[in-house]
Amino acid sequence: MSFTRRFGLALSGGGYRAAAFHLGTLRKLHEMGRLASIDVISTISGGSITGAAYCLHQGTFEEFYDQMIQALLCCNVIRRALLSWSFVRFLLVVLAFLVPSGALLFTHWAPFSLVPLVGLVLVVLRYQFRLLPVSREIEQAYDAFFFQGQTLQHLRSTPILAIGTSNLQTGRPFTFSREWMADSTYAYYQPPVHFDAADFPVARAVAASSCVPFAFTPITIDAKYFREPADASRAQPQLIDGGVYDNQGIQKLTQANSRYECNTIVVSDAGAGLSPLGSRQYPNTAALLLRTVDLFMHRIKNAQMMANLFQRATEHSKCVAYLSLGWQLKNSIPGFIDNLAQGNISPAVMAARQLRADWIANPKEYRFALTEHLEQQVGYADLAARDLTIDEWQVVCQVGTNLTPLTSIQLELLTRHAANLTEIQVKLYWP
Repeated sequence: MSFTRRFGLALSGGGYRAAAFHLGTLRKLHEMGRLASIDVISTISGGSITGAAYCLHQGTFEEFYDQMIQALLCCNVIRRALLSWSFVRFLLVVLAFLVPSGALLFTHWAPFSLVPLVGLVLVVLRYQFRLLPVSREIEQAYDAFFFQGQTLQHLRSTPILAIGTSNLQTGRPFTFSREWMADSTYAYYQPPVHFDAADFPVARAVAASSCVPFAFTPITIDAKYFREPADASRAQPQLIDGGVYDNQGIQKLTQANSRYECNTIVVSDAGAGLSPLGSRQYPNTAALLLRTVDLFMHRIKNAQMMANLFQRATEHSKCVAYLSLGWQLKNSIPGFIDNLAQGNISPAVMAARQLRADWIANPKEYRFALTEHLEQQVGYADLAARDLTIDEWQVVCQVGTNLTPLTSIQLELLTRHAANLTEIQVKLYWP
């Protein structure tokens, strides 16, 4: 499978923070006349909210943008889930054990007050996902706020949307798109297992993409979505957050011979990085576990970037414009020069930037000349005038990754920061 000048866009995970940040990326690509050139949009978690909403919208970009702004300001997915009957039922079950346990404390049966508590633990361990199907409630909230009952067949044919999840059964990514949903592992079953994508709910695919481990229930696929319903007994996908496997959504865009492979790629990463905690202590196991998970995911992200962004992209002559929420605009041009020194800039990009041979041969020696040349090429002075202040940038980095409404200030800063980074990175790395 080969492609000629095929353009891809990857939208990372990160809850509403990511949904808003990627909205700024889309807006800037639209303003630059680049969005219409995108062939594939690969999305993860919060990026799947914005990506799916964009690929379902049939009106103008401005209408889509305004609708998303209002949704991110007003629609509270978590509150809707907490007010659901499923959550109320779960609380009633918990109370059914806690009340007797408390009552026993005031009787001569007090030593037996632990029995209901042990029973509660056993019930939760055995039936947690049945008693509290969080992902089903999240799906219903997504459907009400963003997707209104639409299925994968309602997605536009261009650009191709690839919604990424992680499959616990196979340890591989599982992807949803308009005409194809699968995990490549199932193609090697004898006989192969195939799925029917057309009628699968978009809200469920996005819920699977953002199904945070421990918090949400793994998403399963009903037999009616198998081409052969009997295959549901052989293949039983258990889908969780796509970020567990690839939080940037770049893997399928850079993988050779993938049906989503692209030559020129923009990666919009809403990750704020692993912030140092100074002298903060860890008073309990839960706090230590959360920080350990953050460190583990940060390490995976760095390994993925090296494999997908630098090694694979360079080997296959791909051009990748990468931008991250945790970056500052002022570091973009110095970062380009560092990449040039490390051999991570493709010949096509060097030619497009009109770099002299001696600059390419020794970037460190000519750093000042390169900086001056690139600043003029990308119009850095105008970009710097629109840049966030250090205080505004810190506000952006501190926005959480949950699914509760953003403030108007957070939304404005996130979209502006994304737009600025998108413009400079595309002008630097897109040939």
